[in-house]
Amino acid sequence: MIWLTDSRQATGNLSDVLFFAIRGEHHDGHDFIDDLYNKGVRHFVVETPALTPARLAKLADYADARFTEVDNSLTHLQTLAAAHRQQFRIPVIGITGSNGKTIVKEWLAQLLADDFAIARSPRSYNSQLGVPLSVQQLADHHTLGIFEAGISRPQEMAALEAIIRPTIGIFTNIGTAHDEGFRTRRQKIAEKLRLFIHAQTLVYCADHTDIADEINMVLKAVNPDMRLITWSLTGQNATYKAHRNGNRLHLTGPRGDYHLTLPFTDPASVENVLHCLVTMLLFRSFNVDALQTRLSRLRPVSMRLEQKEGINNCVLIDDSYNNDLAGLQLALNFLNQQTGRSGRVVILSDVLQSGQSESDLYAQISGLIEANLIDRFVGIGPVMSRNAGLFPPNSLFYETTDQFLAQFSVSALRDSAVLVKGARTFSFERIVNRLQRKVHGTVLEINLDALTHNLNYYRERISRTDGPSATKIMVMVKAFAYGSGSAEVAQLLQYHRVDYLAVAYADEGVSLRQNGITLPIMVMNPAPETFATLLEYGLEPEIYSLRLLREWGLFAAAVAGSYGQGVPDSQSKDLPNLHLKIDTGMHRLGFLETEMPELIAYLQQHPQLRIATVFSHLAGADESQFNAFSQQQYQTFLRCTEALEAGLGYRPVRHLLNSAGIVRFPDYQLDMVRLGIGLYGVESSQTDVSAVRPVGTLRTVVSQIKCVLAGESVGYSRRGVLDHDARIATLAIGYADGFDRRLGNGVGRVWVNGTLCPTVGSVCMDMTMIDVTAASVQEGDEVIIFGPDLPITELARQINTIPYEVLTGISERVKRVFVKEGN
Repeated sequence: MIWLTDSRQATGNLSDVLFFAIRGEHHDGHDFIDDLYNKGVRHFVVETPALTPARLAKLADYADARFTEVDNSLTHLQTLAAAHRQQFRIPVIGITGSNGKTIVKEWLAQLLADDFAIARSPRSYNSQLGVPLSVQQLADHHTLGIFEAGISRPQEMAALEAIIRPTIGIFTNIGTAHDEGFRTRRQKIAEKLRLFIHAQTLVYCADHTDIADEINMVLKAVNPDMRLITWSLTGQNATYKAHRNGNRLHLTGPRGDYHLTLPFTDPASVENVLHCLVTMLLFRSFNVDALQTRLSRLRPVSMRLEQKEGINNCVLIDDSYNNDLAGLQLALNFLNQQTGRSGRVVILSDVLQSGQSESDLYAQISGLIEANLIDRFVGIGPVMSRNAGLFPPNSLFYETTDQFLAQFSVSALRDSAVLVKGARTFSFERIVNRLQRKVHGTVLEINLDALTHNLNYYRERISRTDGPSATKIMVMVKAFAYGSGSAEVAQLLQYHRVDYLAVAYADEGVSLRQNGITLPIMVMNPAPETFATLLEYGLEPEIYSLRLLREWGLFAAAVAGSYGQGVPDSQSKDLPNLHLKIDTGMHRLGFLETEMPELIAYLQQHPQLRIATVFSHLAGADESQFNAFSQQQYQTFLRCTEALEAGLGYRPVRHLLNSAGIVRFPDYQLDMVRLGIGLYGVESSQTDVSAVRPVGTLRTVVSQIKCVLAGESVGYSRRGVLDHDARIATLAIGYADGFDRRLGNGVGRVWVNGTLCPTVGSVCMDMTMIDVTAASVQEGDEVIIFGPDLPITELARQINTIPYEVLTGISERVKRVFVKEGN
């Protein structure tokens, strides 16, 4: 039986799927039972508290479905996973800590792949939901499990310990992550140590004395027979002593004396490598050459999918450094979100060290390809090629990446979403480079996980409830989604089931429809010449004046007349709903309160014009000095909407709040709110700034560095005169890319390898010069214009503007790369 917890991932033959209807902070899985039943799911776990009389009556209609009723679906899932884990008598490594969990897990899997058939957490599946789904992968052919566990508050680790039940533990380190969920840092350490209460062995760094103290005072009291294996770089008393000089490491301990060359030298990577080395040596001794060979194979771990613009109107999903079977399904789930392309293509390498027989492994992969309705499969590698008969007949196979690049016609890939996923040894980055549309080196990276986090934050603020009375969310994706990329952002929002989208102009809505967006879309600036387009694409106009309303009425009458004159019903289209804008004090667009009687009279005369929503806009929602005026606007809006409801005989959905209003005026949320700049990582009310995460990172590269003497000038009109000998770097970004010309002459600063460097001279159309005298930098290095280390609010402040202007000013010639990390 296949376990499913996300209804959006239901594809293919679903008769052997068990769906867990889980109630979370932002969703209720019970809402999707009907849709899943219609798709073929027949096995459900449901929660007793969620079974209202209306739901019970609905479930009674599903005569051939089986429902298991429990108090809590997540707890039941965890119990099943714990029972599944108990069937296996193999070593299992459990990893926790603040940082490095995923990297240690992935590197251990690489280092031990020659010795074990390994089941491991896909990506960073370490949550209350992710851990049971990870452990459920354990199968008879596995000889080792490696799973990570993360917690954010007390009492969470007990459930994860029962599921993982590690025989070997690794505690990576302790940091600030999730500090807010614990009284003290020591409490957080103690809670994480609960993962090891039954472990036989624990590996940790003795240099972290706060961890060592808690282990000796708390964990040893619970698990006195546990063997502690420690290592130290600072001379602490430890099982293994390590000494490092650059990339040279001397490690000495009970398994031998090793002089090794490290593939990485940054402190975090060295710590992660040492955790891995010491854990490896628990299993057996290695000679120096064997250990060095394995160590040399380590590569940086890519923990994210990247969505990139491809050639021939394709979109690329770059997962070119990940090669595990569990990760394939995650990547396919992400591929399935790309609704705006007519085809779906998967390019996959041989899956290495799976521990399964070839026939079983590739039959399973073929099943995933068919279940996810992939249009074209391309397999690369000798093992994949000799199992070609297991795959759909239109599949293509190549022995090597070189053969693929030489023989495959890239022109055959058109208007498709293409997933590229493979083992590092196949160098699939060459395939990505071939298929990626070539743009200059400046990139706006959009973190889709941060965007999802921000969406969920605002969902929490509006306190959604069950049923039709729930407060809905309209999300603004106008102006190229505030510069972030309309279609890609809209696809994510559609995946997360927001209620409405809003754009400024009809052509923006048309583009979304052409990219597979089916959500209701409001057009805020409709023009009469676009009415036919609105009808054709099912776009809903904002009506803000009597003039515009009358023009729409004439258009509606003409449409009705044409349908009555021989137009087949199959070609007729329903008129879109309307959205009425009320001017309560913004005085930009909208009906004044004095115009309400005339508005209502017209709508009463034309009942075929259906009003979906009525809304207004708070002029000063983000500033407390205007609170009284905001309250006045709210009261005006209520009077207008009450009059409208009385005149129409029904109540349209009402919405008043923008992003700042959601935070500052929760009592005004009404039936729907409009989420804009907050989604993109700017909490404009400045009330809860740390609650949202930066979504965009604008990066460029250093094209050239030169030494320029004091007294020399830099740039046009010799505006940048140097008062010191300086190293001047030229960046591949200018005002045509959206780096405002006002940022020149030292006004703007950018982030260069940890150092803020000022601009020098005028910003050019395509280039900008900066002073990197104080920075460690080489040609080709990356430079951050704004991002987590340099907030966009700071860039806006430098030129006395607002983040909106900075975001929407980023040129469309700047390549957008969409990144998804974690679960």
